[in-house]
Amino acid sequence: MTLVGRGLVCSYGPTRALDGVDIVAGGGEIVAVVGPNGAGKTTLLRALSGERRPDRGDVLLDGSPVSGADPGWRGRVGLVSHRTGLYRKLTVAENLTFFAALHRISDARHAVARSLETVGVATLAKTRVEALSRGQAQRVALARSLLHDPGILFLDEPFTGLDPAAAAALESTLRARRAAGGVIILVTHELRRCLGLADRVVVLQRGHKVYDGETGSADAADLLRFFTATSSDAS
Repeated sequence: MTLVGRGLVCSYGPTRALDGVDIVAGGGEIVAVVGPNGAGKTTLLRALSGERRPDRGDVLLDGSPVSGADPGWRGRVGLVSHRTGLYRKLTVAENLTFFAALHRISDARHAVARSLETVGVATLAKTRVEALSRGQAQRVALARSLLHDPGILFLDEPFTGLDPAAAAALESTLRARRAAGGVIILVTHELRRCLGLADRVVVLQRGHKVYDGETGSADAADLLRFFTATSSDAS
């Protein structure tokens, strides 16, 4: 399984958030996308996931175009963004049961229990979302994204608000998804973390891709230099 973004262009009024970006992510691979604020990271994730249709360019899965309007495509992807997408007045279990129904999961109870156990928040099943900490809500959002066992996972700053134990649990979950052959694209500002977690790092600057390399063979100093340069240019 290979996901490709080819020549992606996305604009918001006069601002071009993505300007001809190419990206490839294969099954069994974690690709981290880093860069300063305004580099186009979130827009790239939205374009790849189908949440935002690119103005130009294509998103392909194994060579075939995909679209966010296609229910079949939506059923293959999971998305964790800055917004948890959870209903605050409902309990954790009620939220996930609702989303399981949207995905037409036949054994919703089992799917909910499995997802909560996977991210280590099974004890919060009867807790209202409004009573959760930011880190807990983030983990429940991840559980929501895993309900339908998607082959492709998109994550936008998923480590935000997590304590060290929760961050370690998330890393373990992502490694397990990679081992199962999943495609994972992770947007993060934590370059040092992604060097230890991801297989490849893509650096964006002002809508352009300025670096794309394997973490196992890349010189960390070079990656840090790219990251520092893009951050300086944005300030």
